[in-house]
Amino acid sequence: MTSAANVPFLLTRDSATGAAIASGGLTVYTVTKAREALGRLTSEGALRLELSGLERLDTAGAWLLVTLKQERAAKGQTLTIEGASAEAMSLLQSVERALPEPEAVPAEGLSIAALLEKVGRRMATAGNYLLALLGYLGIFLHRLYRSILHPSQFRMTALVHHCEEVGVKAVPIVALMAFLIGVVLAFQGSVQLRQFGAEVFVVDLVAISILRELGILLTSIIVAGRTASAFTAAIGSMKMREEIDAMRTFGIDPAMSLFVPRILALLIVLPILGLIANVAGLVGGGLMAWIDLGISPEMFRTRLVEGTSVEHVFVGLVKAPVFALIIGVVGCHAGMQVQSNAESLGRMTSNAVVASIFAVIVADAIFSIFFARIGI
Repeated sequence: MTSAANVPFLLTRDSATGAAIASGGLTVYTVTKAREALGRLTSEGALRLELSGLERLDTAGAWLLVTLKQERAAKGQTLTIEGASAEAMSLLQSVERALPEPEAVPAEGLSIAALLEKVGRRMATAGNYLLALLGYLGIFLHRLYRSILHPSQFRMTALVHHCEEVGVKAVPIVALMAFLIGVVLAFQGSVQLRQFGAEVFVVDLVAISILRELGILLTSIIVAGRTASAFTAAIGSMKMREEIDAMRTFGIDPAMSLFVPRILALLIVLPILGLIANVAGLVGGGLMAWIDLGISPEMFRTRLVEGTSVEHVFVGLVKAPVFALIIGVVGCHAGMQVQSNAESLGRMTSNAVVASIFAVIVADAIFSIFFARIGI
């Protein structure tokens, strides 16, 4: 008995009728050769393909004939299959029905209605996201209240660990960043104020900028980049490995074990990091004022105490708990949205960093407007 691999595919052209005559075997073994032979048919109009001499036809061969017919139809040409046996026609029809139909991508409209629809969908998505964040904030506050009522459920070891990860290990980068910001502010301020003979006011410029805005804002941005991504990666990895489902199976509350220690650690260490950034920024500004303007450290300190109100320190540090809540809630929420694949983990990690930094900047702008309106 001849196997399918030993039956060659032959294609001839009937000069009288112009029909293409296929014979032999059109199977998975010969489909490549058959496609090349059928592709050389240059008829621009109707093409007849005679299959009466075909000995073997399998699914691969039927797929070739069906796709060739569709390709010619897309070009405005026709392909008529004749002489096929009942079994071959049944196979061709089955393959044609099984082929997936390409989804038609609707063209994006440029009308005002389409634009309003797109804006509305984006706003609805943003609203749902904010509601989800508020939900996670509520979960954290509820679990924190429960841990106060039942101290045995609170995980002190996890809190200390996260305070070290979030706070202690961030001190070098925060201090260096604030020091350099103070240097830049003092240098740029001296260049501008020297034109008016008001170099001494560079102390006020550095002090108010660092204490009121830049110290805590840039610290929060750095912490958001480090911590929001770390929270998302850690919780997301546990979600991928189904460890959170296992925690629920053993009766362990994931919010109590994962959310409370992380967010509470941020609430504790972010004000401390803000104070460190303020001190480092003032040191950098004082050093540059001494080098560039000849303002001695004693004069810098005297001007700082006399010309800078303690209100500026209060305005800066009162933002820290709010920024900490934003960063922690966004990171934990993003971690819980991770699916069971690495691509989802990477996407949610980057989304958490972007969302937390954006939210911190928006919150800082709201605080600035609020304090300006109440005269602080």
